[in-house]
Amino acid sequence: MKTHVKALVVGGGAVGTSIAYHLARAGWSDVMLLERDELTSGSTWHAAGLLPYFNMSYASTHIHDYSIRFYKTLEAETGLNAGFSVVGNLRMAQSQERMDEYMLYATTAETVDVPYEWMTPDQIKERWPLVRTEDLKGAIFHPTDGYINPADVTMAMAKGARQRGVTIERKWQVDGYHWTGDHWDVTVTKMVERGGNLVASDEQMVIHAEHVVTATGNHAQRTARLLGIRTPAIPIEHQFIVTEPDPALVEWRKTNGEHPVLRDVDARWYVREERGGWILGPYEDGAPARFRYGVPDSFRADLFPLNLERIEQEYMDFIHRIPSTEEVGLKDDFNGPICYTPDGNPLLGPAPGLRNMWLAEGFSFGITAGGGAGYYLAQLMVEGEAEIDMASLDPKRYGSWMTSEYATVKNEETYPFLLKLHWPDEERPAARPLRTAPAYDRQKALGAQFGQVNGWERPNYYGPADAPEDFDESTNSFRRGGWWQYAVEEVKAIREGVGLIDATAFTKHVVKGPGATQFLDWFTCNKLPKVGRINLTYALTGAGTTRTEYTIVRLAEDEYYLVSAGAWTAYDSDYLRKAAEDKAAEFGYIEIQDVTTQWGVFAIAGPKTRDVLNQLICDAEPETVLSNKRFPWLTMREIELKMCPVRAIRVAYTGELGWELHHPIEIQNYLWDLLMTAGNKHGMKLVGARAQNWLRQEKSYRAFGTELGRDATPMEADLARFIDLAKEFHGKDAMQEIGVRSKCVTLLIDGPEDADPWGREALYDGETRVGRLTSGGYSVSFGKSIGMGYVRPDLAEPGTKLKVKMFDKLWDAEITEDSPYDPTNATIRKDG
Repeated sequence: MKTHVKALVVGGGAVGTSIAYHLARAGWSDVMLLERDELTSGSTWHAAGLLPYFNMSYASTHIHDYSIRFYKTLEAETGLNAGFSVVGNLRMAQSQERMDEYMLYATTAETVDVPYEWMTPDQIKERWPLVRTEDLKGAIFHPTDGYINPADVTMAMAKGARQRGVTIERKWQVDGYHWTGDHWDVTVTKMVERGGNLVASDEQMVIHAEHVVTATGNHAQRTARLLGIRTPAIPIEHQFIVTEPDPALVEWRKTNGEHPVLRDVDARWYVREERGGWILGPYEDGAPARFRYGVPDSFRADLFPLNLERIEQEYMDFIHRIPSTEEVGLKDDFNGPICYTPDGNPLLGPAPGLRNMWLAEGFSFGITAGGGAGYYLAQLMVEGEAEIDMASLDPKRYGSWMTSEYATVKNEETYPFLLKLHWPDEERPAARPLRTAPAYDRQKALGAQFGQVNGWERPNYYGPADAPEDFDESTNSFRRGGWWQYAVEEVKAIREGVGLIDATAFTKHVVKGPGATQFLDWFTCNKLPKVGRINLTYALTGAGTTRTEYTIVRLAEDEYYLVSAGAWTAYDSDYLRKAAEDKAAEFGYIEIQDVTTQWGVFAIAGPKTRDVLNQLICDAEPETVLSNKRFPWLTMREIELKMCPVRAIRVAYTGELGWELHHPIEIQNYLWDLLMTAGNKHGMKLVGARAQNWLRQEKSYRAFGTELGRDATPMEADLARFIDLAKEFHGKDAMQEIGVRSKCVTLLIDGPEDADPWGREALYDGETRVGRLTSGGYSVSFGKSIGMGYVRPDLAEPGTKLKVKMFDKLWDAEITEDSPYDPTNATIRKDG
């Protein structure tokens, strides 16, 4: 067996073999794959093999689309039939809310060129008469997907990998990883059969690998322990049953083709044909997590006992939808582990804190995603970045606060949610509250309805103080939910008076030391601010696209305070630390501290902001502290609000006069009470994240994770004013080489009277699709919907008329000037 390789892939399921294949296809000639048992012996062998396009994630839709197209090419390349039955996928709806969900999904699918068709109940009945349709609203049909044989497609990818030079070794288990500074020493042990079990032998060796990819499926917890990291990938039991032949189906098939994969998602099951019978797969409540601390040595290609009581309701609903199955018996059953993550997305990308270690874990749709995961991860490894933004799949979206108990509770919640309505404004309740700022209880008592961001509880909006526990859940909608009017009033408070926002979840780092200034000057694309000033800037990827957005506050000549998005703490910290380590020899000592949990943040904004703060400032001339002369826009000052020391930053994400009040988190409740008392005299209103999102769109403020990401450069985001081309910075040459392929714009939209865009919609010029929205909402100032997104550069001029696809209709939209509300920033600069 080889002992030196360019890349070692650990895990021989559909995901691992795809990664090995695509690394070889991308040009890495020295790739080896290890499997501790036999190929496909993990979850791959008992997967149902469905290939659904449906996914609300833009990145995952690309991944699924690639897989479906790629699998159709394997037989021509390898000579092996992957068992792909392109029968289509019919996703039925029993309610208008479900049809609304499909229409939101469909406009996202259009941006990836995924084909679909709409079907009425009568059309379904005419085409597939065995299906009961009188209680349906309709369906969405994908004609180009279907199902595949998981073992066959894995073996086809394995053969294709071997043909491209990949070495595949079975019965070798990884027992240790050691980073030497330039490669991994991977200790492996030969596994042998003994009494039907797979046990470790005395034969061991060390493989030297420049890169390692783990695709260990159900063994992800063991892998994480070997690497010294944490992972939320924990399996959940998934049951499916196979029926005896259905005489009605057998008769119908004599003159007709195969049924598509049928999904009655409101009943939470899928079904497909299987040799004259049916395979039924339910997603029921109560499915337990397994192997939370690791897979027992005795568990190989094994299954758990079937629990028919747990799926009784889903089974009865299956009989209701296909009445001919009522007298059909059960032929076989499967209950095996399928790995999940708390948000249902896989963990695909670089491991936190480690060099050249790549994770491909937590695939609940491993067959569907396997091909695309291999393709895009290979791009990331070989080229430095993928052509799509992979941030939503990055393993570092979960920080060190995440535990196995949290992952277990959330994964058990996620499993049945797979086929529940995916409200775009939903907040799932399990494992909450977990991370709370000190003012949480005070905010809750005042009607705060919370969302969870990176584990933090953050007010989305403020409803009635006496609202029941399920108030927020009851307001969910694909249109304007019950929370909408509360957000409107919060926006008005910021624009007309004064509002207070809890922004404690912001990510915060201190960068200091003799090398800090040179490092940050290279690391970010804007000029560094002077002491006491702030700048908005961007860290780029090596490919020239946007990796992170920072507000940089210069505290001293060689000390900086960096503020970035709250959802990406571990993601930002890892990139920052690794970059500093790489440049320390060149620039000198650089110290980086993650101080996120040490500082709370309140953002106060609106025309009456000074009136509130002036009551609290301790200064010889308190009325002048916040004046433009003493405290200009885009500056920072250390001030005292009574007994609370505050790092005040004159910046406002809302586009109004305002300050961010960064304070020691242990004094937060004291400061909250001060602000509430002072604010009550001026009608101050508490404001949540949803209103803030609308406000920032009126100012065309780009947000990381929506407008800003690794698939677009700062130039394409139309942020040239924050780029200093006179200096050298990381990613500069690549950014300039890319040019401007598309451009970020703001649009005012004449949409439906009862709905606003969510930021996933396709944009059209006549009948031609020309871009997509990345953010959406409502503009209180203009009295219509608003959105931000990307279009072809030639269409990016203000005044350009376009269309937005919402609820399967095209609605008028017009590109407006950047920052349509107060384009000269007069309100932000207002003196007092």
